Amino acid sequence: AAPAGGGAPVAGGTLIYLEKQPHRNLYPPAGGFYPNGGILNQITDRLTWQDPRTLRILPWIAQSWTVNDAYTEFTFHIRRGVTFSDGTPLDAAVVARNFDIYGKGDRALKLPPSEVINNYDHSEVVDPYTVRFYFTRSSPGFLQGTSVIGSGLVSLATLRRPFDDMGKATAIVGSGPFVVSHEILGKEVDLVARGDYAWAPPPFAGQGRARLDAIRILVVPEDSIRIGALLAGQADFIRQVEAYDEEQVALRGYDLYAQSTRGVDNGLAFRPENPIVADLRVRQALLHATDRKEIADTLYSVHYPVARGLLAGTAAGFTDLSPLLTYDPALARHLLDEAGWRLGPDGLRYRDGQKLVLGVHESLPQPQSKTMLELIAQQWRRMGVQLNVMSGSAAGVILDNLNPLRAPVAPAEVGRADPDVVKSMFYPRNRDMLLQRGGQSTKVHHFLDPALNGQLDAVASATDPAERLRLLQGVQAYILQQAYYIPIFEEPQVYAGARNVRAMAFEAVGRPWFYPAWLARPAGRQAGRP
Repeated sequence: AAPAGGGAPVAGGTLIYLEKQPHRNLYPPAGGFYPNGGILNQITDRLTWQDPRTLRILPWIAQSWTVNDAYTEFTFHIRRGVTFSDGTPLDAAVVARNFDIYGKGDRALKLPPSEVINNYDHSEVVDPYTVRFYFTRSSPGFLQGTSVIGSGLVSLATLRRPFDDMGKATAIVGSGPFVVSHEILGKEVDLVARGDYAWAPPPFAGQGRARLDAIRILVVPEDSIRIGALLAGQADFIRQVEAYDEEQVALRGYDLYAQSTRGVDNGLAFRPENPIVADLRVRQALLHATDRKEIADTLYSVHYPVARGLLAGTAAGFTDLSPLLTYDPALARHLLDEAGWRLGPDGLRYRDGQKLVLGVHESLPQPQSKTMLELIAQQWRRMGVQLNVMSGSAAGVILDNLNPLRAPVAPAEVGRADPDVVKSMFYPRNRDMLLQRGGQSTKVHHFLDPALNGQLDAVASATDPAERLRLLQGVQAYILQQAYYIPIFEEPQVYAGARNVRAMAFEAVGRPWFYPAWLARPAGRQAGRP
């Protein structure tokens, strides 16, 4: 939990923030990757602000808005006087251009569309400070979509850059409270406070410029070095505190911030194009062969609750589906027998001379991913199933994860505080975690689930809130009944802060927002690179 932070706020100082991984790209719709989003959250603003406690949508760059009854037209009235850090105005025309690209992408610049925007048609600049968006179908999730990292507003000059250029932080011009002043690619990004910033969302209205003078973001992959730097006073704030380090941080009196990501739980997705996991009985067997409580008790802390369904308990539309997720080794063995996979003398299962072997790559952004997968491999081995935890270059892992014959199982998780998060995860034109025909992979020629896709479309288009949640409940149950996904735990983002860090804030799915933060002793130590 966030500390109270006593005393009057103090202006000044440089906060040292240690990241585990470097950012990859700062095109706003790529902000789902937490190192990307951690920077974008400081340098861009959004049309709306989602209160992280109530999940209500509040004004920000848009002072007000109206929506037609069909949820196919959204009209926003833009706050006057907002500018980007290059001095250009943030007006209706710029907002329209941002969402035209986020809604449809730009093939020439290789800018993909945003996964949070469905059914986008076009924009209309009604007047210099009024913009209207049109949709081909009802799109009730769009309003919340204007509040997420992926909808950060950037300048026209930024939008003219190709995707590959946006890996450079200095190329991104936003209207946020901080500006990128310097970077060493893959190692460091330095931010400085913008002196004329005066358009924070309602919870922070009236503050003016950020209280900090600067933020120095350093990439420190080694967990022990990040923790050591914090405890030695060389860093103020660190991300991805692993569960095994939480106790020593807390015992030394430092503050832990375990922020819910409010989305699809951390788990494993199957790729049914692969002939082994195309069999529902095999997928169901592996689901019931997974002892999720053992995983949570062995590897994680109280901040990682065992999944009770597809979505986290704090997510919009959470449904408790625990009865579908029972650990039942006897049922797992029965289902594998029924599917024709028989135990051989080596303790592994075979069918028609083929060994039951599956492959999976670890996911570096996820907490203790490799260790968790190795524990799951042990659990499945007791059922006669061999799960190989593979390694490879970054490029090789990307290619393997698009090939269901190489990686029929994949770790997954996505955060978003809106019912459309399930569509973001599973829809073929979004993240496509199941790898369906016509989706992200050219290696898929057969598998397609029109029933699932139809349900996802229905959730994205339902205008009545109660009906939308009812449809969401149905699609969650369908995914687990088909054993497409094994939810394992509710994934938080866990940070630690020095005792002099005050008033830390986070957006709705756990990315830090340093705008209100301050240092109780800003003129203290001069921190170097840990």
